[in-house]
Amino acid sequence: MDSFIEKIVAKKKTFKDYLISIGIVLAGTLLTLILGFIQFLQPFWFIITVAIIYFMYQLITSSNIEYEYIVTNGDLDIDKIINKRRRKRIFSANCKEFEILARLKGGLNDRRIQNITNRIMAVSSIDSENVFFAILNYKGEKTAVFFEPDERMLNTFKLFIPRKIEA
Repeated sequence: MDSFIEKIVAKKKTFKDYLISIGIVLAGTLLTLILGFIQFLQPFWFIITVAIIYFMYQLITSSNIEYEYIVTNGDLDIDKIINKRRRKRIFSANCKEFEILARLKGGLNDRRIQNITNRIMAVSSIDSENVFFAILNYKGEKTAVFFEPDERMLNTFKLFIPRKIEA
């Protein structure tokens, strides 16, 4: 029996994201004003202003991030979707490659992940209740993958790796 499960998780914006957006708006406004005072650019000032506003919009909306988890017969694929425009595969592996799949309880201070520097964060917020991590060798490096599976995904993983799951 084939199994196919999808889940989309939207990344929550942090205070840092809002500060970056404010900085982009301030920098764009300042750049528009400065370019307005340069004599030889004044005939093109309107076109330059529209271009600056467009680029500001692109930069600000690029912080709208969603992660899509796809589980197909034990294979986990994680895609990063940026502002519903671009999709990029950030992780793909079979669950049989996992050394462990466990709930993240103590935050990033968990002893099992403290020494792992290669981390893939695909969560709405690291403080979310349902964050799990998987440890595996990914592209030749010990990697910790953080994601938020639902019960159906966990049950599918339990079929393939029942002894490696700590829920």
